[in-house]
Order: sequence, then C-alpha cells, then structure tokens
Amino acid sequence: MDIGNKIRQLRTQKGLTLEELASRSELTKGFLSQLERNLTSPSIDSLDDILEALGTNLAEFFQEDKVEQYVFRDADFFIDEREDCTVHWIVPNTQKNRMEPILLTLPENGRSFEVAPHSGEEFGFVVDGTVTLTCDGKRSTLRKGETFYLHGHTFHSLSNEHKAAARVLWVSTPPLF
Repeated sequence: MDIGNKIRQLRTQKGLTLEELASRSELTKGFLSQLERNLTSPSIDSLDDILEALGTNLAEFFQEDKVEQYVFRDADFFIDEREDCTVHWIVPNTQKNRMEPILLTLPENGRSFEVAPHSGEEFGFVVDGTVTLTCDGKRSTLRKGETFYLHGHTFHSLSNEHKAAARVLWVSTPPLF
C-alpha cells in the first residue's frame, strides 16, 4: 500500500492544504510533505493523528478497496434445475443487492413457484416462447418480446402451457429466489 499517496488523496478530497492538515494534526508541513512523497514513514501515533484530522481511522485507512465485479459470464452463473423450471442466476450473490435478475426457463407444462405477496416490484421480459402470468387469479398471455411489470402485493406465478420451452428474464426487488 502506498501510504503517502493515499494520505495525499484523502487530503485533497477533503480540500485541505498541507498547512491545514499540519495544523489539524499538530505535525509539521515538512514532515507531511515528505510523508506524501514516501520519503519518510509515520509512527502509528502520527498516522493516527493524521487520519483523525482527515476524518477517518486506522481500520478504514488500511481496509483494501474491494473491486466490484460488474461483468458476468457463463462461468459466473449458477443454475438450479428444478422439477418444473430451470433458474439461471445471471448475477451471482444477488441477495446482497436490491434487485435480482434471473433467466427462467419453463419447459412444456413448466411452472415457476408461486410468489407470495411482498413489498417489492418485479419485471419480466419474454425472451423466447409464450408464458401465462397468473396474478391474483387473473391470467394474461405474454409472447416473445412482451413484458410484465407488477408490484408484489398479490400472489403470482408464470407457467408455460405450450409445447416449446419459454425463457423469461425476470428481475425482482428485493431478491426473491
């Protein structure tokens, strides 16, 4: 870890000059300048004083920034072959996110599980085939290229009553599957 550079970045993010940081941390401007250029190393006490002046602490400072994955490929997907459908989690570990996209494959006579009422919302896009959306007892047929959007206030499910398999991109918030 480049301690000097990270301190410089924090200082400039806070809009502080070297003089202002020196005053707040009770260290000299020269020492801080050398520190930012990695010409010297701080003691733990000095680093603690600097970080306090920058509004952070040792634990946060040394916490490595986690690179967040934003592109997902086949190797990242998780597939669950269920009796009446296949669920492809196309973004892994979505339980930590606000929404959960899945690719649902319904074979002939396939059916999703019935989703119980919840406080979230759901969106679906029929990628292939034809499906029937049953929502609060009402049935609607959706064909390839058509979509549904609903609030999760009622029981609902998808089924495929046709011979060809159907695939639906289904996005829910919060994650349901």
